[in-house]
Amino acid sequence: MKMNFDSKKILVIEDQAIIRETIKHILYSLGVRHIVEAGTGVNGIVEMRRSQFDIVLCDYNLGDGKNGQQVLEEAKHFKLLPFNAVFIMITVEQSKNMVLSALDCKPDDYLIKPFNRLQLSTRIERCIVRKEYLASIEREIDIGNVYQAIQNCEKLLQQGDKKTRLHVLRIRADLALVISDFKAAKRIYEEILQEREDIPWAKLGIIVIVFFDGNYEQAVESLQQFIGQYPMMLEAYDWLAKSYEALGDNEEALVTINLAIDLSPQTILRQQRLALLADKTENIEVAKKAYKAAISLGKHSVYGSSSDFSGLAKAHLKSNSAGDALKILNDMNKCFFNDPDSRLRAAILEIEIQKAKNNGVVAEKPYEKAFKLNEQFGKQIARELRLEMAKISHLSGASEITDEILTDLIKTNIDDKHFIGDIDKMCNTFIGDNYANDLIDRIKQELVGINNAGVNLFKEGKIKEALAIFEDAIKKMPNNKAITLSMLKISIHDLKTSRPDPKKTMLVQSYINNAIKIGVSHDQIGSIQLELDKIQYQNPLTQKS
Repeated sequence: MKMNFDSKKILVIEDQAIIRETIKHILYSLGVRHIVEAGTGVNGIVEMRRSQFDIVLCDYNLGDGKNGQQVLEEAKHFKLLPFNAVFIMITVEQSKNMVLSALDCKPDDYLIKPFNRLQLSTRIERCIVRKEYLASIEREIDIGNVYQAIQNCEKLLQQGDKKTRLHVLRIRADLALVISDFKAAKRIYEEILQEREDIPWAKLGIIVIVFFDGNYEQAVESLQQFIGQYPMMLEAYDWLAKSYEALGDNEEALVTINLAIDLSPQTILRQQRLALLADKTENIEVAKKAYKAAISLGKHSVYGSSSDFSGLAKAHLKSNSAGDALKILNDMNKCFFNDPDSRLRAAILEIEIQKAKNNGVVAEKPYEKAFKLNEQFGKQIARELRLEMAKISHLSGASEITDEILTDLIKTNIDDKHFIGDIDKMCNTFIGDNYANDLIDRIKQELVGINNAGVNLFKEGKIKEALAIFEDAIKKMPNNKAITLSMLKISIHDLKTSRPDPKKTMLVQSYINNAIKIGVSHDQIGSIQLELDKIQYQNPLTQKS
């Protein structure tokens, strides 16, 4: 059946006017009536902010400014497109690097120029049909309701559509990974591979579960074999690098990310990761090159960061090039002058540069600036930067500020072993061997006290008081797993024993969604979601619209 394009609103992002006209002519011949055009990536973003589109056709090469990959990254980052919109990337050549770069940001499809009316209409129709079929799943994923998305996957699978079964199973397995239900994910991947042995993403999924099980050496071995078989699958390089990092082998992780960058050099997040790995391994020249690449890509990317400038400047300081570092600081201040993180990062960097130049008196001003910014913005600052501020505070003798920052960072990130390890490492290097451990132990006891106080109030039947304690704790520590779980268990009991309340139900669902984000496992959270689903089923007033 021929698709009706009359109601579809389409955005065409193409820098060459002649090609824009050609694409518009094809679209009009298909019955499209609502076409908006943009000659640059920036204008494309402006149009997406201005109104919603059903379809976006975006060229990869857009001349100076944002390329198609950066347009899609920004659209996804700020949710500028509806969950059921179609984004098709258009490339001018079939070179390996170009195609991999286009696919790296996961558009719905891609098309190589030149193309004809049939090719364009076929791609669009295929994407729209797929999006419409998966709408019930994608809608829930878009708003963070992972368990509801899983239920909708199961409903579609029960319909027995053989054409879409594999695609739905892939989404279902990916969602199982999101909620850390590794048994279900493994079962799905194995089921797929029993039917067909040549499904790369299912093979990779099995290896990812090996990684999550903590078998890093086995993951490395399996990923090396996988990459030998599927050398163009960029995700595998990312997982191999993670596996090496987990084993403490940052050198091999660096080599692995470099291989991925050789295949797809336009991905800023991978360049930033390479720079950080090079920093860890004291590979200054590689770090400089990666930071420079990240800065160049960051000019037009939503992921551009002042930390790239800061990292490059520090690499120059390690090379005893304080003058070059100062030039980069000046460039950084021009590019990032309003952002609190960037302002604090600039002040800290200036301190280090002036120290390197033995300008102790000159460094007093950036010290004052850093302390003022820390006082002004505090918890709004990125945690890595706050940790650096704690170090600066200690070295300048402001021990109270150091304690205040570290206490808050530990409370907020107590379940993040990697970041707690960073805190421990900083403290051991600059403060004292047992400082972090003593602080962590004290905070853990404090958290246990909060948890016990809330649970005891619950046992005494003082539900409102118990909820108030946990609500206050969650505001201060939104990433604490134990507090979140206790809050959820008491909230579910409250819903069971009180009158139906849609607002309370929605709040509990939001807590569950956040629990998934902070890494609470399916074993702990799955039963709570089931309880909430039962409550919604038994009380129609509380059901989601």
